Amino acid sequence: MSDFRSDPRVPGRVTVQEAVTRTGHGNTVERGAGGADSVLLDVREPAEWEAGHVPGAVHLPLSALAAGAGLPAPAQARPLVVICRSGNRSRQAAELLVARGADAVDVIGGMRDWAGAGLPVVDARGGNGTVA
Repeated sequence: MSDFRSDPRVPGRVTVQEAVTRTGHGNTVERGAGGADSVLLDVREPAEWEAGHVPGAVHLPLSALAAGAGLPAPAQARPLVVICRSGNRSRQAAELLVARGADAVDVIGGMRDWAGAGLPVVDARGGNGTVA
């Protein structure tokens, strides 16, 4: 039996802090610093995104991804850290992306844990956002 963590067809899972390190998002790491080359891909639906998202994240709803939508330009040919509200949809999205050949992991606990860690969340107008 193979270990799922070493199976390249099964996406890994990361904590919020690891997501910050990989993407450079958050208030403790400057974007692009320390090898932060991954793109934070938010797969929640538009109303959730508008209520609150990580500044600088890229948005592609799981529903669009599942329907065959391609990645937005900033996310193409880059490692992906996929996030949703709690980690369920991001896991599904990461599985789809890995099956398509992308390098993707999902964030355990999603935006709930992100906000709970005191990391920045903005709304569609750039003000303080909430996790819907």
